[in-house]
Amino acid sequence: MPLFPRSGCLALLLGLALLLSPLAIAAAPPTVAAASDLQFALSEAAERFTAETGRELRLNFGSSGNFRRQIAQGAPFELYLSADEAYVLALHEEGHLENEGVVYAVGRLAWLQPRGQGELPGEEAPLIAVREALDAHAAGEGRPRIALANPEHAPYGVAARQVLEHAGLWEASAPLRVLGENVSQAARFALSGDARGGLVAWSLALAPPIAERGEHVLIPESWHAPLVQRMALVEGAGETARAFYAWLQEEEARGILADYGFRAPGDGFHLPGDAAP
Repeated sequence: MPLFPRSGCLALLLGLALLLSPLAIAAAPPTVAAASDLQFALSEAAERFTAETGRELRLNFGSSGNFRRQIAQGAPFELYLSADEAYVLALHEEGHLENEGVVYAVGRLAWLQPRGQGELPGEEAPLIAVREALDAHAAGEGRPRIALANPEHAPYGVAARQVLEHAGLWEASAPLRVLGENVSQAARFALSGDARGGLVAWSLALAPPIAERGEHVLIPESWHAPLVQRMALVEGAGETARAFYAWLQEEEARGILADYGFRAPGDGFHLPGDAAP
């Protein structure tokens, strides 16, 4: 006697065909590749978008450089939000994106340190903690780590290196530096027990889960190249990704980004909670 009656086999085959049909695949939530400095801001924005539209999203956070390489290799992302617009423009030139996209924000860099880990530097000398860590290491008083994202593929890591070079501390800080795969991992390293602190995205330092454990001071914008962040649709993007892309350009989404310290393109810089100029 067959394990399944003929009618049961037909029903099973029909069910598998439906699961593998283009319509079923198209109904899956689109995957968004987003720079890790957006971890909290974009998660909040996506929740709001889903609540308003009923459309689900999959958010994948990581380093912009790694996503740039993965998209060029055919990774199934539908929307790409980079912390460095150069990656988006390069992918467009190579034919992987629908167009050159739009600038959605300008980021800021901050010094982040664990609460109670020494005095917080002032805005006039935000890297004094790095100098103190170097002095302590030279005096044989341990090896207090300085965290930053890997400059090889993370835009905030590039900015952190530029800041340390501006202060004449890049070479000297080599024995103390610990590199995160992305700026979100660098923020975790900055708050670890053996770290003096780190140079991370301001958007992460402002996020409640991190602000509860750490304290921060802004790095002057003139100390590094602007962190101009651009997004674009990947070739073949579906309707949900297109809707989210459009929604992110609306006032509600811009307000969420502003709450996490992101400046809108063309706006004067202002602190979260302040009235926009």
